[in-house]
Amino acid sequence: MPTDIAAAERFIHDTARLLDRHRLAVLLHGAPVEPVRTALRAYQNPDHGFGHALEPDVRDPASQPTATLHALEVLAEVDALDDSMVIQAANWAARNARPDGALPFVLPTAADHPHAPWMTPNPDGSFITFGVASILTRAGVQTPWLDVARSWCWSRIDRPDQLDAYWVKFALDFLDHEPDEDRARAAIASLRPKIGNDGTIPVPGGTEDERLTALVLSPRPHLRSRALFAPEHIDAELDRLETDQLADGGWMFDWLDWSPGQRVEWRGSVTLRALATLAAHGRAR
Repeated sequence: MPTDIAAAERFIHDTARLLDRHRLAVLLHGAPVEPVRTALRAYQNPDHGFGHALEPDVRDPASQPTATLHALEVLAEVDALDDSMVIQAANWAARNARPDGALPFVLPTAADHPHAPWMTPNPDGSFITFGVASILTRAGVQTPWLDVARSWCWSRIDRPDQLDAYWVKFALDFLDHEPDEDRARAAIASLRPKIGNDGTIPVPGGTEDERLTALVLSPRPHLRSRALFAPEHIDAELDRLETDQLADGGWMFDWLDWSPGQRVEWRGSVTLRALATLAAHGRAR
């Protein structure tokens, strides 16, 4: 069934955050990027990190690694990595990283605010480091912390047996944009055993049948990580993504739905993500 783009656009205008409505305008209509930048700055704190439930599973107004990563992802999406928010986010990350360069998954302030059951404060280094380091590298940022963080990322990638689910996803994000292409391709090949015969990875501790699909792990046709997936897996996932559009025009996420605010914010975000993925494969024009 072809994607109903008009219904998806109505859904986003009806329910999604202002930030995501501006992102949609850029994606579908080539609208100016400045409204996206302006809406994103509303989530930035005086310490230059990002919070205020920009990542909907952590409702903490204080800055969090997941929210700061999401801000960088938005800037990369709209080709705005020249924005001052990027170096500000890098400096925030440097101040909040562990001595080994890794960023924690969730900082302690989240405990005082609504959050998903899995978003509990944890001082250990997390896969968020892969995502932040990758985007900052693409942006041309050069800081002592980033060098240390990149070394930490490689130390984890060099032990692929210890990676699962979201660790693999964010490791692939890092490797898809790693400047050392030969090293990156070899590391991507080392992750092949983590992916099932159907092109998916189950999420430990997730909802029943929650899995990371080929399109989550490798969302764009040109990425190096596409070498891990058979064309029929990609085509099947694109077909499924089209049929997963609901009657209200939006898409639903497959992880735990634990809060009304979280639900509406994630639905807008995943609907935008579905449209972007389909458009990148010529299926939402």
